[in-house]
Amino acid sequence: MAAVSPLRGFTRLASGITRRHCGFFRKSVTSTRNAALLIALPPLSYLGYKTLWRASCATAVFALDKAEEIVEQADYLYSCGETEKLYQLLLQYKDSDDAEFLWRLARSSRDLALLPNIAADQKKKLIYDAFNYANKALEKNEACFAAHKWYAVCISDLGDYEGIKVKIGNSLIIKEHLERALELNPKDATSFHILGHWCFAFAELPWYQRKVAAVLFASPPTSTYEEALAFFLRAEEVDPNFYSKNLLMLGKTYMMLKNPEKALLWLNKARDYPVVTEEDKQVHKEAQDLLKTLKG
Repeated sequence: MAAVSPLRGFTRLASGITRRHCGFFRKSVTSTRNAALLIALPPLSYLGYKTLWRASCATAVFALDKAEEIVEQADYLYSCGETEKLYQLLLQYKDSDDAEFLWRLARSSRDLALLPNIAADQKKKLIYDAFNYANKALEKNEACFAAHKWYAVCISDLGDYEGIKVKIGNSLIIKEHLERALELNPKDATSFHILGHWCFAFAELPWYQRKVAAVLFASPPTSTYEEALAFFLRAEEVDPNFYSKNLLMLGKTYMMLKNPEKALLWLNKARDYPVVTEEDKQVHKEAQDLLKTLKG
């Protein structure tokens, strides 16, 4: 019996998507660090305090500039699809206390695990490493929305190794972290998209898998196509045409809701979306096939 993943079908582009992550938190994080530094100071003369403050600020500014430089370099490599180079860059900071490095390392480890040339044992190690990095990112900064998003994605992957009971049990955790990500950043279209996919997966869950879930859990996860639709539409409202898969899922959801006119509208958009990535090609083909079904 195949286990169902609420994040099934996601590729690198589907789950981690743009460079709009936790950058806007950096100023507040910096302020907090400076405040902590002042609070921790022992009693000093004014002159001694002022000298130490200036030295500490200079060090903090240098460290901040360095951190931002690394983040910019990492985001550039990610945008270019340089998965292995990005992983090697970020792996140097695996012991960092900066959530910005850690969630990016989680994403990078997962991306590397999904490459076709990675051996099965190495893939498993990278998947678990990715989860651990995401978990550490949350421990270091609970207010980082990208850490919550990547924790949700990474914990979903663990179900592939730990069985259907763990997979279904983790589904509720996945939803909680995605909802928290959206509390922290309600403008993140990709978190809305993943939640829509989560709802769609449970709405289409076969009856026999529903029975398994009911046996394993007193209150198994459930959802509806209407809920999935609301999240997909919200993603488009936040960032129109940001992702070919979101257009496709809108078409598929309207098909499940027996609304062929709107299904045609969104499937046409998915078919006509500029093909840039391998996933765009897959979306283009699936949209074409579904359009033939609707018109046929």
